[in-house]
Amino acid sequence: MKGPVLLMLGIGLFGVLDANSKFLSAEFSAAQAIFLRHATLLLILFGLRALWREAGGPFRTAHPRLHALRAVAMLFSGVFFFTAFRHLPLADGYLVFFTAPFLTIILAQWFLGERAPRAAWVWSGVGFGGVALALVPSLAGGGSALGFLCAGLGTLCYAVNITVNRGLRAESGLARLILFPSTLGLLATAPFAAWHWVPPDAVQWGQLALNGVLAGAATLTLALAFRHASAARLAPFEFIALPWSVFLDWSVFGNAPEAAVIAGGCVVAWACWMSERAVMRQAMSSGKR
Repeated sequence: MKGPVLLMLGIGLFGVLDANSKFLSAEFSAAQAIFLRHATLLLILFGLRALWREAGGPFRTAHPRLHALRAVAMLFSGVFFFTAFRHLPLADGYLVFFTAPFLTIILAQWFLGERAPRAAWVWSGVGFGGVALALVPSLAGGGSALGFLCAGLGTLCYAVNITVNRGLRAESGLARLILFPSTLGLLATAPFAAWHWVPPDAVQWGQLALNGVLAGAATLTLALAFRHASAARLAPFEFIALPWSVFLDWSVFGNAPEAAVIAGGCVVAWACWMSERAVMRQAMSSGKR
């Protein structure tokens, strides 16, 4: 269960990150927020390595192209989602994002040769049905075309990132997972951040730094999840973001969920449970043979 548990934790961290980004997007450009996100991550990484030599493992890699692709995918995923949530309510953006499990299964099959069993498709479809049940009543009619486009492109980049994480599963250490995307993100956004710089106050500095901590923790947790389990096994669990978002909305903002949201969350939880049961049955069947 390491893979599913790590995935659910990582998605929970991404939910907090999205909520924090939603607040920041009203005041700051995507370039400034992402620049400070990566600056925070690099400061933490090199600070830890100054205290503990080789903390996080080596920087050298035998797969520079995969790390480059992952860095580009993460950069554009961050930019697209930050822009999407500036133009869309969270419900609209999340409904687009929940196509990611299907994209991940397809990309894993195409590029990693991991064929998904029928159960993964079935229970991912049930999970998406739960999400639709919860979110469709709250969708904003006539949403921004730019917002939906950015959400779609961000979802594709996220799926590419997840697939590459799976491809790098044999490579030990975590430092490279921060170094390469954060260096690219810092260099790529620096000119645009300087051009549209808005001086943050003390509270906003904290929020911007928190964005970096959350992004780093979520990224590493998801990468570890895909080292322990295949994309097909984890795909249904990606819909757990719905119950996570409901919990955060209720506990932090005091917004009690409506009946449709509770029902949708129950469907998602049921799909995750049934998907895991299918995995267990398959493992038991293979063991008997």
